Amino acid sequence: MKLNPKQTLRNMANTMKMAKKPDRDEYSQHLRLVMFGIAGVGSIGFIIQFVFSVITFGR
Repeated sequence: MKLNPKQTLRNMANTMKMAKKPDRDEYSQHLRLVMFGIAGVGSIGFIIQFVFSVITFGR
């Protein structure tokens, strides 16, 4: 399979033409989902850290 620079640039241009800027509601929904994900992963990490610190302190 050969790489064709012209076709690659054409595909990139077509992708940019199809892409649209999200409106305010869509952006806030994505931001909320990302923040919930970050908070979820952080809380799981905190719980694991807390449990292991309690286990090692008891010894």
